[in-house]
Amino acid sequence: MTVESRCIVVVEDEALLLFTIADDLRQAGFEVFEASDAREAIVHLERRADVELLFTDIDLPGSMDGVRLSAVVRERWPHIKIVVTSGKHRPDRRGMPEGSLFIGKPYLPGPLARTMHGLLP
Repeated sequence: MTVESRCIVVVEDEALLLFTIADDLRQAGFEVFEASDAREAIVHLERRADVELLFTDIDLPGSMDGVRLSAVVRERWPHIKIVVTSGKHRPDRRGMPEGSLFIGKPYLPGPLARTMHGLLP
């Protein structure tokens, strides 16, 4: 099964980590749009109707963290799957949008890609 058309947005403010996870996910067959903050992520989502998954860190610069970004995405694009990550925080399930998934850092690229593939129909 090929997933070349599977578009995801990865939001991470640490440049090396963003580059690494984006590259790993591209190798796993995803089309990846990179964002270093919530504003950039929303720009990608507004431009691309084919985005199916948001993968966001909780700690982001600017006025919106990853949990708030997830809530905005759930409101505006309810079809998009959401995966939230952090190495510092473990959010309360009640504070996360319905249907979203939390994965703690550090994570391994293979299992992460398999989880994302599993979330998409």
